[in-house]
Order: sequence, then C-alpha cells, then structure tokens
Amino acid sequence: MSESTLTRVTHPLRRGQLTIPAEFRRRLGIGDDTLLQLTLREDRIEVRPVVTAPANRMAWARELHAMFAPVRQEAQAMDEAEIDTLIDEAVEEARSKSDG
Repeated sequence: MSESTLTRVTHPLRRGQLTIPAEFRRRLGIGDDTLLQLTLREDRIEVRPVVTAPANRMAWARELHAMFAPVRQEAQAMDEAEIDTLIDEAVEEARSKSDG
C-alpha cells in the first residue's frame, strides 16, 4: 500500500528544503541524524533512509560483547590481582613476539 501527501518547498531562504511529515519519518525511522538518499527517476524523486556506520558499529559491539562472554564469566571467578598478573603476562608475551 502506498501513501502520499502534498508539501511545498520552503521559502527561498531555506534553500529549497521540504518537510517530511512526522508520520512518514516515524514509520521509516528517520531521525535528526539520518542520512537520506535522493534518487532522480525520470520525473520523480525517490527518498530513502540510509543506514550509516554508527548503527553498524553497535551491531559490531554487540557481537564483540557476545564473543567475550566466556572470558567475562571466567574473570568473575578471579580477584583483581590475578587478572592484573594475566594482563601483565600477556603484554610481556606480545612485546617479546614483536621484538623478535
């Protein structure tokens, strides 16, 4: 089902901007920081929201968080000194590998 509405291009001082109705923005998930792709197709303009990196970064962060779940669970059984020792050992091992 398609819907349409009428709008005007705003005053020339606003550089040809137009307003997308609130209901359309809500249904398409368009917020203040959403990028829009405008495509000219013969005698019409198609407008489509574009998913940007921040959304993808959140997905990456969730995936990383899930990947390290076993490490977090293991660390809960250790005290701070044990964790510090393991970190120091890992740093030393990484340094020795990079040195030669």
